[in-house]
Amino acid sequence: MILIVEDDLLIRMNAIDMVRQMGIDVLEAADADEAVKLLESVPEITVVFTDIQMPGSMDGLRLAEVIRHRWPPVLLLITSGQVSPAAADIPPGAQFIPKPYFSAQLHEQLEMLAGGRA
Repeated sequence: MILIVEDDLLIRMNAIDMVRQMGIDVLEAADADEAVKLLESVPEITVVFTDIQMPGSMDGLRLAEVIRHRWPPVLLLITSGQVSPAAADIPPGAQFIPKPYFSAQLHEQLEMLAGGRA
């Protein structure tokens, strides 16, 4: 199951549609705080796909750090249309995909990230 964390409703809906077309179950969150609550209550989440720039108590990079510490097995895919993070800013094992992304690109990134499990 993938958790998509994106504050822009239209972008989030588009990403959800892309992932569902891949046959993958999806949950959604509008910010990092909501994402953490879902991670605490839904153990089936195996991948988090998060935007970097979001309102709330933490951005997507901080969320990725929290996930890496609290839920180490959860795979991370990070995106942004405005920020291109340095490799040192991305947790080990996480992938980055710039916006705008297309369904084929997202699918390829998820496949690489999960080693074929996504």
